[in-house]
Parts: sequence; structure tokens; C-alpha cells
Amino acid sequence: MQEPISVTALNQYIKGMFERERLLSRVLVRSEISNYKVYPSGHHYFSLKDAESSIRCVMFRREAMSLRFRPENGMKVVVSGRVSVFPRDGAYQLYCATMVPDGVGELAFAFEQLKNRLHKEGLFDPAHKKPIPAHPRTIALVTSPAGAAVRDMIRILGARYPMAKVLVVPVRVQGEEAPEEIGNGLDLVNALDMADLIITGRGGGSMEDLWAFNDERVARAIFRSRIPVISAVGHEPDVTISDFVADLRASTPSNAAELAVPDQADLRDRLAHFQARMDRSVDRRLQVRRDALRRLGSSPFLQSPQRAIQEKRLLLDYQQQRLLHAMDRQIGEHRQQMGRLAASLDALSPFKVLSRGYSITQKDDGTVVSELSQVEKGDTLRVRVSDGTITCTAEGKEKTKWRKRS
Repeated sequence: MQEPISVTALNQYIKGMFERERLLSRVLVRSEISNYKVYPSGHHYFSLKDAESSIRCVMFRREAMSLRFRPENGMKVVVSGRVSVFPRDGAYQLYCATMVPDGVGELAFAFEQLKNRLHKEGLFDPAHKKPIPAHPRTIALVTSPAGAAVRDMIRILGARYPMAKVLVVPVRVQGEEAPEEIGNGLDLVNALDMADLIITGRGGGSMEDLWAFNDERVARAIFRSRIPVISAVGHEPDVTISDFVADLRASTPSNAAELAVPDQADLRDRLAHFQARMDRSVDRRLQVRRDALRRLGSSPFLQSPQRAIQEKRLLLDYQQQRLLHAMDRQIGEHRQQMGRLAASLDALSPFKVLSRGYSITQKDDGTVVSELSQVEKGDTLRVRVSDGTITCTAEGKEKTKWRKRS
């Protein structure tokens, strides 16, 4: 009778059978992705399915790092790998080594996928494009220091605009390390404020050679750059993600140098043109001033300055006469007004009443006596008449009854 075995032993035996089967050691599967998840460990878990079946799949972190695109649910892919059993669950699954989009090249698919995603995020929006400085003082070249591209850019920049200082920020432009180095180079120029303008790129090559400039890390480094960036990758037909994000795209590195600075010959021509315009403007102004001076020189007042003085004297005499007449008129009017006021005051004066036989009686303290009650017998009174004062003593007082006239 057969001895019983453990589940673990059974699963290990089945696993060994799968691994000994040559057909299952390397299979190619074309299908659709579903239930796609990326765990914090970096491992990718998903299923491949068709109309009738599905199979669980795993792609470990080491293999997933080589992906040029981002897998998504519903995407058609071709996967290579091996089929084996996971002993803990007793379930077989496909351990993926590679994955490429079905029906299109992996790089082309990854390019379009990243392009569409960054476009939706707004990284290509013209509103974010910064103007290229017309006369940059310092230009940073974030590129390989050993390529022909950097030599061409330095030569053209020196010939067209030798006033600009050129700094080379050496980075690798090809290989797995290139995207990170390019991004760090762009960040360094911004952090240290090293330049007024950045040119990043490389010479021509295959799509694989230029792939560093299709990397999302480079695209985001260009987008966050405070300093304007010109992308100069490959030849005229070559288009990279960096070209879409950059503030200006150049068809080649040499073209980038031409776009970055003005031509000193053109500047000299413009300066000569401005100099000629300025000379003509100064000549015109001088001629206008000469004509004005000539007119002034022929003026009668300058020909005979004494005449102008005489005319001013005549005007002064005229103004003096007007002033005197006005003063006499005002004095006469004021005298008449004063006479009228004096007559009014004289008519109201109490002394005018005294001249008609009336008098004013006052007590010693100056109080005017207007009633009997103010005087007692024996009081000394002062009676003022028109030509003096009479001092007298009150002998008595008698109240008079006034009769009303009928």
C-alpha cells in the first residue's frame, strides 16, 4: 500500500514536473492584461485572459525594471516566461521575464503612452513655455562632453555670439543611467542659477540611442526648470518627449546653437543701422536749432535791445498812470463815505441834544439819573449842559404827573 505524503511534498513534486517540462520552461503568450497591480515590493501581479480562460502571472521587480512602458488593464501584450507552481498555494502561474505590446514595437508604444499621459497632465501646454532670452549671458550645455554635438554647439555659439559664456554640464546621454544624470544636470543648473539658458540633447542615432530623452524623469526635469530649456536631440526627423516639454525644440544640436543666440554680424548691421538713424536724427535736431537761432538772431529786439527797453518803459508809465488814477478815485469815494458816516454819527450824538437846551444829570459816581428813586435829598449832582457842568445839591424831589394830550 502506498504511503501518504504531505501537501507540501505533493506541491513540490508537481512543481518539479513543471520545471522539467521543456515546453513550459520558456513560453510565449499573447493575451490581454487584467487585474493588474504593482506591490510596494516592486513586483507586478496580474492575469492574462482570452475569451475562455485566464492564467495568473507575476513579474518580479528585477524584470519589471526593464519595461519601457506602463502595463494597463485591457492592454494586448506578448509575454515570455516560464510556467511553474507556487507550492504554498498549489497554483500554477506564469513567471514573466519580458513583456511587449502586441502588434507594435515596445519603444514606439512606450513613447505614445508617455506622450499621451504627459499631454493630459499639461506638460506640453504652450502656457507653460518660457521665452528664450534674446541675449543670454551664460548658456549651459547639458550633454555628453565627448560627442561631436557638444563641439558643434560650442563652435557655433563662439562664432555667432562670442559675448556669451558657455558651460558644459557633462552627463551620459545613452544607457540606463543617462535619464537620471540628465535630470540631475538640469536640476543642478537651476539650483546654482548657473545660466540664463539651457540646451540639452545629443547627436543622431536610433530610437534606442535617443531613448534617454523619452524618459519621464528627463521630461519632468525640463518642465520644472525655471531656466528656459532648448531641446536638441538627433536629426530633423527625430522627435522625443523632451522636444514636447522643452520651451523650444531645435531640429539638431547645431540648430539649437543658432536659435540660442543672435548672429554677431546681424547685430553689427543693426547697430550700424541704428547709428545711422541716430546720426540723422541728431542732424535734424541741430538744423532745427540752427534755424531757430537764426530767426532769433534776426529778431528786432536782438538787433536793437534798447528798443525793447523803451517799449517796456512806456508800458510801465502807462501802468503807473492807471494805478494813480485808480488810487485817486478810491480815495475820493472813501472820503465821501466817511463824510456820510460822520454826519450820521453827529446826528446821533447826545451832545447834539444838549445844544437844544437839554441836560444830563449824573451822580458823583457817574451814574446817569433817569428816575426820582435814584436821588435822595442832599445828594450832590452834576448837571451837564452844552458848554459845561453844574455841580449842585438836591434840596428835594417832586414827582410830576404828565398829562396826555387829547
